Amino acid sequence: VQLQASGGGLVQPGGSLRLSCAGSGSIFSIKAMGWYRQLPGKQRELVATITSGGSTNYADSVKGRFTISRETAKNMVYLQMNSLKPEDTAVYSCYAHIRSYSDTRGYWGQGTLVTVSS
Repeated sequence: VQLQASGGGLVQPGGSLRLSCAGSGSIFSIKAMGWYRQLPGKQRELVATITSGGSTNYADSVKGRFTISRETAKNMVYLQMNSLKPEDTAVYSCYAHIRSYSDTRGYWGQGTLVTVSS
């Protein structure tokens, strides 16, 4: 089982980016999925999560600007980031709690760098 994140890059303040994360391998089902980020010199923090039922949760710092969504049939989770600020610059990683055909546990995708700068 693997998670593959994509969509990071350089964007100007006020701009938008969309991150994608795809699960692959022997996946039976996925419960919660989410995005976390690690700012330079800081610990990883939660950005947003979404349950299998579609309930979402956001960090206060991104509420109203970021939107998490998922395509359950494709094992995909997305993070639409609007009105980006320089303080959003971080490595963003996706997470999924996956029931595979061998076990049930959390998986992390590799990070994708988002840089917000003029």
